[in-house]
Amino acid sequence: MKLDFPRYTERLGAVSIHGVQRIYELDSGKSKGFLTSHETIKKFDYDEISNILHDMAIVVPVKEEKLKLLEGVLSGIPNECLVIIVSNSPRSPVDRFTMEAETVRQLGRFMDKRMIVMHQRDPALGDIFKKLGYASILASDGNVRSGKAEGMVIGMLIAKMYQKDYVGFIDSDNYVPGAVNEYVKIFAAGFGLSSTPYSNIRVSWVFKPKVRNNSLQFSKWGRVSEVTNKNLNAMLSGVTGFETEVIKTGNSGEHALSMPLAECLHYSSGYSIEPFEIVDIFEKFGGLLPSQYRNAIEKGVEIFQIETRNPHFHEDKGKSHLNEMLEAALATIAASKVCPPDLREVLDDQIAHMSGLKGHKKLDYRRKYPIIDPISNIPIDEFAKNLREKVDTFFRYGGLK
Repeated sequence: MKLDFPRYTERLGAVSIHGVQRIYELDSGKSKGFLTSHETIKKFDYDEISNILHDMAIVVPVKEEKLKLLEGVLSGIPNECLVIIVSNSPRSPVDRFTMEAETVRQLGRFMDKRMIVMHQRDPALGDIFKKLGYASILASDGNVRSGKAEGMVIGMLIAKMYQKDYVGFIDSDNYVPGAVNEYVKIFAAGFGLSSTPYSNIRVSWVFKPKVRNNSLQFSKWGRVSEVTNKNLNAMLSGVTGFETEVIKTGNSGEHALSMPLAECLHYSSGYSIEPFEIVDIFEKFGGLLPSQYRNAIEKGVEIFQIETRNPHFHEDKGKSHLNEMLEAALATIAASKVCPPDLREVLDDQIAHMSGLKGHKKLDYRRKYPIIDPISNIPIDEFAKNLREKVDTFFRYGGLK
C-alpha cells in the first residue's frame, strides 16, 4: 500500500489528530526498502503489512444481518487476522445465532481461517462478568446489555485473551468484500505509521453512494457523519480557541485501536461508542483533566484518519436508525466534561427536540448511554478460563483453543 504522510495535524495535550490521508496505491508491490523519512509518501510492502495483520484481531459485531452479507465480509478479511464475530441476533422464535454460527463453521472449512463466534447475551457470560466485578457491561437482568458497544468490548477482551497487539472493527452490513479487505490493510498501514504504542486508526470513506432517481449518487458525507464531525470539531475549536475541521471520522464504524490504548479507554453503550472514543481520548490525554495514564501522556496518542479508495456500500437501515445514531453522537459530546458550555446548551436543545421532550426537561445522557469500564479492570487469564469452560456459545474454528 502507498499513502501520504499526514499533511496537517492538530494537537491537544498529548493527542495528535492527523488530517485525512490519501491512498495512492492499494497494492504498491514488493519493495527492497522503504522510502526515507523526508519523503511525502510512505510505501508498505507485503511483508510489513502481513506482519502487522498477524498481530491483529478483527471484531465483527452482528445483529440480524443477512447471512450473504456476513459471508462477504468474512471473505474480505485477510487470512492472517484472527476474526471474532460477536452476535446479538435473536435466539427465538428463529435461532438466528445458530444460523450465523453454522455459516461461520462451514466457511471456516474452506477458508482455513482462525475464527471465533459467540453470542453476547449468553447467560454464562453475564455470570462471568458478575464474578469478575465488571458490572458496567450488564443489564438489569444480569446479562450483557443489548448494544453494539457491548459486543465490541467482548471482542476486545477475546482479542486480548489471544494476545493480539491490535484490534479492528468492521461492520457486518458491507456489500463489498474488496472494501473490507482495504479497511483492514488501512488499519495495518496506520499502525505501521504510528510512532507511539497508543494509536487509533479511523477509516474515512471516499464516497457513500445512494440510489436516487434510478442512478447512483456518490455522496461524500452521510447526514449523521456530517453533523457529528461538525460538533466534534466545534468542541475541539472551543477548547483550543482555533477553529478547525480536522475531524472527519466521528462515526467511523470501521476503526482500530492498539491494545495499549484499548485497555485505557472507557466505552459508551450502543451506537455512541465511535464518537465517544474520540471524546474519551481528549478527556484522558488532552491535558484538560487530570490523567492517571502517565505512560500514554509521555509517549503520546495518535489518531489517524485514512481515506479509502473503495466507496462504502452498506445496508440501509432506515431513518429511525439514523436518528438513533445521531442522538447518541450528540449526547456523547454534550455529556463530555470538556464540552464548552455554549456548545452544550445548543446540543441539549437539539437533543430535546429530537427526543420530543417538553419545557425544560433534559435527557439523562448517562442513564440512556451508560459508560463501560476499561477492559484493563478484568483479569484476562481468569476471564479466558471461564469463557472456555462455561460459555456454550463460544465456538472456535481453525485450530483455536
